[in-house]
Amino acid sequence: MSENGPDGVEALPKRFVDAPAAPLDCRHRLVERARLEWWPADGGDPAALAEDFLAAHGIDLREVSRPAVHDPDGVCGAALYLSAAAGARAAGGSTGAPTPVPALPDLAVVVYGHADQPAAPSGGGRAPGGWWLGDWRDSWTPHAHADAVEAVRAAIGRGDVYQVNVVGHAAAPYAGDPLPALARLAALPGARYGGTLAGLGWAVGCASPETLIALEDGRLVTRPIKGTRPATGAGRRELLASAKERAEHVMIVDLERNDLARVARTGSVRVDELFAVRRWCDLWQAESTVSAAPADGLGLAALLRAVCPGGSVTGAPKLAALDRIAALEPVGRGASMGALGWVGPGRIDLGLTIRTAAADAERLHVWAGGGITWGSDPAAEVAEAAAKAAPVRALLAAA
Repeated sequence: MSENGPDGVEALPKRFVDAPAAPLDCRHRLVERARLEWWPADGGDPAALAEDFLAAHGIDLREVSRPAVHDPDGVCGAALYLSAAAGARAAGGSTGAPTPVPALPDLAVVVYGHADQPAAPSGGGRAPGGWWLGDWRDSWTPHAHADAVEAVRAAIGRGDVYQVNVVGHAAAPYAGDPLPALARLAALPGARYGGTLAGLGWAVGCASPETLIALEDGRLVTRPIKGTRPATGAGRRELLASAKERAEHVMIVDLERNDLARVARTGSVRVDELFAVRRWCDLWQAESTVSAAPADGLGLAALLRAVCPGGSVTGAPKLAALDRIAALEPVGRGASMGALGWVGPGRIDLGLTIRTAAADAERLHVWAGGGITWGSDPAAEVAEAAAKAAPVRALLAAA
């Protein structure tokens, strides 16, 4: 685990901050003040460590519903990243296979204050040779992916689980500065949580459309996405008419309702919108909105333990699904299927890291998958994962 206070980060260049969900009015004048990076070998509870570190640096989220005012001259807030493995650990579940990106921490909290002068836009340029991306190498073959789908269907048939999300990984060598390539992901249509976060020897780029957890107008909000079709007229009609997709979706909505109920005021959980069809790149996806009033005294750590890892990328029941994921996926989820966003005084806005890529010193990494139910067709699930990854891969390869 590493921590940097003001003295440790003062020499860093004041670059434009494009962390997902960072306040738009502040991005040009943010400067890093403190940083926490944590790996599982460090021990401890990552959710509690994040809450304590934030409180020690002027962002007190030990009671998320406590009224707070944004200080335009003081601490603005913090970028917060929590991997799926760290979320599973905090929730008491299986953490899965080893990560393919060991340089990437499983928890990163970067606290920002306001600078007197605007920061220079970040444009990369550290490697004068330009940008090159090699061929992608998948962590499993389409046949192995299809076998994992069949294994989940068998587990459902035995009554072990109702639904499990399985995810594949691919990596490609690169040369040049990966940050501009990762930053391009924010331009993908529907990237509600578009942006980047970086540290020594690692970087993450996100184009996620999905809200894992947010605090909006005094209510906790999650927007699970489950159900995908091509973004055509026929695809939209097919998604709306699909009994399989609707059943899968409602199952996850119920899971999210239960997750929020653990940390909500009694009787306050409600489904505000069910199975709304929205577009991400060239895909239609079904999204619902679930909200609740936070229980008195609810802190960030307890909230993260309740909602992480997200139900739409694990399955139901969540802990049993995590066991199946750990048994089936040959490579860890790394930067994907976790949480990335912004927290600040009176503010929480964390996206689920789907449509997300990561860089280490040598390779770019991407992940994609989908939820498996009894009615899943293995070939269709393999094709759906490829369709989700394709826009991300294409934009990363662009010169």
